[in-house]
Amino acid sequence: MSISTPIDTPYAERATSLVARTDQDRWGSVGPSLYETARVLSAAPWLPGEPRRITYLLEQQAPDGSWGEGPLPYRLLPTLSAVEAALAVLRRGTTSAEVTGRLTAAVNTGLGVLRALPPVCPWPDTAAAEILVPSLVAKINEKLGSLTTGENTPDPDGPRLPVPGGFHASAPARVARRYEPAGSLPVKFHHTFEGMDSYIPPSLVPDAVGLLGSSPAATAARATRQPATTAQAITDLTAVAQRYGGLFPEAAPLRVVERLWVAAALARAHLPNAALPTVRGWAEEIYDPQGVRGAPGLMTDADDTAMAVLVASLVGLPYGPAPLDLFHNGSHYDCYIGEDTGSVTANAHALQALVSHLRRRPTAEHTYGPRAAKLCDWLIGRQQPEGHWSDKWHASPYYATARSVIALTQYGGHHASRAARSAAAWTTDTQRADGSWGVWGGTAEETAYAVKILLNATTPTPRRTRALDLAETYLHATSHTGHQHPALWHDKTLYAPTAVIEAEVLTAQEMLRARRAAACTEADVERTDA
Repeated sequence: MSISTPIDTPYAERATSLVARTDQDRWGSVGPSLYETARVLSAAPWLPGEPRRITYLLEQQAPDGSWGEGPLPYRLLPTLSAVEAALAVLRRGTTSAEVTGRLTAAVNTGLGVLRALPPVCPWPDTAAAEILVPSLVAKINEKLGSLTTGENTPDPDGPRLPVPGGFHASAPARVARRYEPAGSLPVKFHHTFEGMDSYIPPSLVPDAVGLLGSSPAATAARATRQPATTAQAITDLTAVAQRYGGLFPEAAPLRVVERLWVAAALARAHLPNAALPTVRGWAEEIYDPQGVRGAPGLMTDADDTAMAVLVASLVGLPYGPAPLDLFHNGSHYDCYIGEDTGSVTANAHALQALVSHLRRRPTAEHTYGPRAAKLCDWLIGRQQPEGHWSDKWHASPYYATARSVIALTQYGGHHASRAARSAAAWTTDTQRADGSWGVWGGTAEETAYAVKILLNATTPTPRRTRALDLAETYLHATSHTGHQHPALWHDKTLYAPTAVIEAEVLTAQEMLRARRAAACTEADVERTDA
């Protein structure tokens, strides 16, 4: 990818450069995933580049013996994945004595972390954790039981790893049995197929072109069950590995999500004229009357569909919200058919899309007006007593709160305004001393969301003005110091879509600059009047 535009460059040039870089990247700006890379390492000894993946696994282990990002609950799945992959490599017996010793030590310390987990923990609502966690525990115990005791091997007679509290060992097999009579596995399980590969009969192994469910891990697992697909899997996985230095992200390619979220973020400030043709081209390509999917091989979903409708409206394309009808359940939108838990942010995006469409097409009020009103009520009903929202697609409440506030203030009305003011009060109360916001520590991404909450939800007050001044200083400082964006987004584990985050931070800075300019103009007018 090309180097980012210097941060002192005017907004229009930086935004246009970001759009151009996003357009040129065929895979997406997410980094490699420890979880996904370890799954490929375990399942695909036939794939070139194994030494690189082993080195990465060893380098990524934290001093406490765990793997992954975020607090301990988020580290469960990456740690399970890494331990199982290291055991798989040890069982193959193909590494040098030095590497074997390092892998053994990594396994032993990782097992220590897993065995010391609390009996009950509020695990995050990441993708298919209820299947992936018990599946990995079973694979770890099977490999431990098959190892021969030796100087450089984990103790096979150690205690079996228990399934963490809140998960059920029978879940993967139970899901597999549910779909065996139908003879096929629903598309929603393709992305996390590696959690079910040991439990399903051959008739349920998906037959699809390209990466299965956009997942390298799922693709490697399918090749293990269907050796006839190995040659194609090598071709597909090698292409991804070339982009990520021999490693793998959790989804590839991520073009649809990245382009829609970048475009929507930039539009909140303004889309530069130079970037408009590219963004319009994205919208024309992505919009689909049958619903939009975030990546090839995934289900169509309401979140990506809503964003496609919204971006199309923002760039003036004559596309309506009819594709969203596929997901409406009477009160709000399900992300996909068979969803277990509703998404606040997907519905906030849907409300933005409806409002944007109604402003352009007032004649559609009889169709989409009542639906927008119900959606507004649904969102308000999910606001927490403290004033914020949370969502299953992001670890930070600032993301969900910003999305909800933007949607509600665009919709308008007394109830929506009251909810937005409550969110703004919570946001102001939770600012950190350095001017940042963050669920685990101050970040530029979450500070950008907080800025948008305050700018959308409240009228100027001395306290809000001070909060925004501090935020502007923080964002300026972090931009100059090369602030690394931590992983806060949910898939199977945490990830960071860098281009999307850059767009959010860039537009927050531009909105703050415009606020200062407006304040200076107002002061000049007052002095002139005086």
